[in-house]
Amino acid sequence: MNRISIYILTIAVFFTATSELVVAGILNVLAEQLQVSIALAGQLITVYSLAFAIGTPIIVSLTARMERKKLLLLAMLVFIIGNVIAFISTSFTPLIASRILLGASSGVLLVAAFSAAVKLVPPEKIGSALGTIVLGFSSAMILGVPVGIALTNMFSWRVIFIFLAAGSLIILIAMALMLPEIQGDAPVPFGRQFTVLANPVILFALVLVLFREVGNSVMFTYLTSFLGTILHRSLSDIGFIMLAFGIAGALGSRVGGSAVDKWGTLRVIVISMTIHVVTLVMLPLTIHSFPLAIALLSLWVMSMFVMGPATQTYFIEKAPQSANLVISLNTSVTQIGLAAGAGLGGMAVTWNATVFYNPWIASAALFLAFMAAVVSFRYGTRMKAGTA
Repeated sequence: MNRISIYILTIAVFFTATSELVVAGILNVLAEQLQVSIALAGQLITVYSLAFAIGTPIIVSLTARMERKKLLLLAMLVFIIGNVIAFISTSFTPLIASRILLGASSGVLLVAAFSAAVKLVPPEKIGSALGTIVLGFSSAMILGVPVGIALTNMFSWRVIFIFLAAGSLIILIAMALMLPEIQGDAPVPFGRQFTVLANPVILFALVLVLFREVGNSVMFTYLTSFLGTILHRSLSDIGFIMLAFGIAGALGSRVGGSAVDKWGTLRVIVISMTIHVVTLVMLPLTIHSFPLAIALLSLWVMSMFVMGPATQTYFIEKAPQSANLVISLNTSVTQIGLAAGAGLGGMAVTWNATVFYNPWIASAALFLAFMAAVVSFRYGTRMKAGTA
């Protein structure tokens, strides 16, 4: 039963991740049909990220006592409403409103899904359970975004959102019928929960997440441009390559979850971050060898998703009394890092008139993330020794 519950949560995350990622793929169509500039249409992504980043920790803290199944059902219901509003939108303003609802509900659902997964499995299986949940996000890259673009080409961008609403309604019913009752957390005063940030282990772990997402976003936002202009691949080639990267990400999610259970969070984070930095440092040096360049990019993508379950488990291990809040802060920092990285990558392209240097800029940010991880680990070791 618990395995089925984890799969239901994974599919729910797949739908929410698709709602986040698909807009970037249809941005030109949205701008044209809504008669706004590309820059203004891009605010649909920004508003989603801000609603996700700001709304999630506040809502999660206020609903800490709420039974997890009820919170999941409520978040999914709001997500469905947001998709319906997007479907019926005929102008830019209601679409912005829908993105706010989608961002906030997606963030709450993701945190509640992680929280529920932890309580549905024994401690030795937490990494695998979180890896399965992360698989929902990587699957959105493989299936959700390409299907959304295909629906836009065949019908209209609005069909994407009714598709998401219909699929989410099925998951809502499955949650209601098949998820067990899952307790919320013991009530903790709102202000006291945020004292967890005074813990240097958590603070530097969040810095790790911030710089990791900045680095990955610097590269990932302009990955298709790198493949086209630097590696000289055609549009059809890029489609197949991105599919392969999505599969690498899905594999990474599964490997990461199992590796955490087997080797522990610290070892997985160190190995993953090392691969992050090394692959992107070497990438510009291998552009004349397409197989080697693709191999490095595949390793980078896989390590990106391997690290997902490890960081989530690390936060749960280090702040078990405030796990929901810390996980929600983690997801918020992730969104901030993604937005900052996209902006930094854009500035780099403008300054250099090429995406050639983006891997090195990304690796510099990822090295700072690695340093933050080392500091967090050292503080954790000292605090453990002090309580021994």
